[in-house]
Amino acid sequence: MGALAPLRHGPFRLLIAGRTINALGNSFATLALAFAVLDLTGSTSDLGLVVGIRTLVNVIFLLFGGVLADRMPKQVLMVGSSLAAALSQGIVAFLVLNDMATVPLLIVLGAFNGMVGALALPASSSILPQTVPADIRQQANAINRLTLNSAVILGAPLAGVVVAATNPGWGIAIDAVTFFLAGLVFMALRTLPAPEKPKDAERPHIFADLRTGWTEFWSRTWLWVVVAAFSVINACWAGGLYVLGPAVADETFGRRAWGFVLAAQTGGMIIGALIAMRLRVRRLLLLGAASTFGMALPLLLLGLYPQVVVLVVGAILAGGLLEQFGVAWETTMQEHVPADKLARVYSYDMVGSFVAIPIGELLVGPISHVVGVEATLVGAGVLVVLAVIGMLASRDVRTLRHELPDRDPGPVKESVA
Repeated sequence: MGALAPLRHGPFRLLIAGRTINALGNSFATLALAFAVLDLTGSTSDLGLVVGIRTLVNVIFLLFGGVLADRMPKQVLMVGSSLAAALSQGIVAFLVLNDMATVPLLIVLGAFNGMVGALALPASSSILPQTVPADIRQQANAINRLTLNSAVILGAPLAGVVVAATNPGWGIAIDAVTFFLAGLVFMALRTLPAPEKPKDAERPHIFADLRTGWTEFWSRTWLWVVVAAFSVINACWAGGLYVLGPAVADETFGRRAWGFVLAAQTGGMIIGALIAMRLRVRRLLLLGAASTFGMALPLLLLGLYPQVVVLVVGAILAGGLLEQFGVAWETTMQEHVPADKLARVYSYDMVGSFVAIPIGELLVGPISHVVGVEATLVGAGVLVVLAVIGMLASRDVRTLRHELPDRDPGPVKESVA
C-alpha cells in the first residue's frame, strides 16, 4: 500500500477528485473549441488567435494568482475560479449551439476564462503539500497526475465522438458542467495546517510579494533553466499539436481518430505515472529533464507520417516519457522551495513556461501558410530537441539531488476532509 498511501488522506482525495472532474471537462473543451472555430471560419490563423489570446491573458494574470494564493486560502480561489469558468464556458456553449458565435466573442470569453484560470492555477498546484505528509509527496504527485490523465484518456476519444456526431457546442457545455461540479467538490476541501508564518511577516503591498517570489525563483539555477527550456518546448508543442494537429486531422484521418491520438498520449502518461510512482533515484530532475526528448516525437510524426497507428504509438511513448518529467518537476519544486513561497514560485514557473505558448499558437498558422504544414511541424520538433539539450547542459539540472524517503515509512494515519 506504500504507493497508494496518499489516498488514505481525505483532503487529498477531494483535491484529486475536483481536479480530475476539471480534466475530464477540459478534454472535451480542447477538441470542441478547436473544431468550433474551424467550422466557423476554416482558418488555422483564427484558431491560433482564439487560443493564443486566451493563453496570453492567462500568463499575464498568473503572477497575481501566485501572490493571492500565498495571501489567502487557496480553496477560496479554487472554488471561485471553477464557478466563474463554468459561467463563461456555459455562455460559449450557448453561442456555438445557437450559431451566434463569432471569432471576436470567442476571443473575449476565452480571455475571461484564461484570467479566472490564472488566478487559481498556482493555488491548485501548491495546495497538494497541505493534503499529505512530506514523505509521500512523490507518490501523491504521481497519483494526482495519474487521475488527471485517466480523465483525459476517457474524455478525449469520447469528445471526438461527440464533436464528430453532434456539435462542438455540446463538448463545451460538458466542460461548463464539470467546472461547476469541481467547484462543489473544492468547497468541501479542508487541508492540513500550513506552516506558520513569522508574526512580524507583514506584507506591505503586492509588489513586495512579487519581488520575494522572483528572488526565490532566480536564486535556483536549475529552476529558471528548466523554465526557459520549456518556454520553447511548450510553444512548439501547443502550436504544433493544438493548432496544426486538428487541421491535419481534418485533411487526413478525421476528427474522431484525432481524439484517439490524444487519448493514446494520455494513456502513455498513465503508464508513465505508474512507473514514476515507484521510482527511487537520487537525480530525479535529471531523469525528468532527459525524458522530455519524447515531446518531439508526436510533432515529427505528425509532420512526416500522419498515419493513425504510427501517431498512436508515438503518442504513447511521448506521454510515458513526459510524465517522468511531470512527477519529477512537481516533487522537486515542493522539496526545494519553502512552502510559504511555493505558490509565488509556481506562478513564475508557469509564466516562464507558458509565456511563449500564445506566440506559438498565433504564429504557427501564418508560418505554415508560408513554408507548409509539414515543414512547420518538423521544425517545431527540432526546436524541442535543441531546447532539451540546452536544459541538460546545465550542471545544476544534472546534479540536483532528491532526498529519498525510507522504503517503509510505517503506518499512515488517515486524515479526513
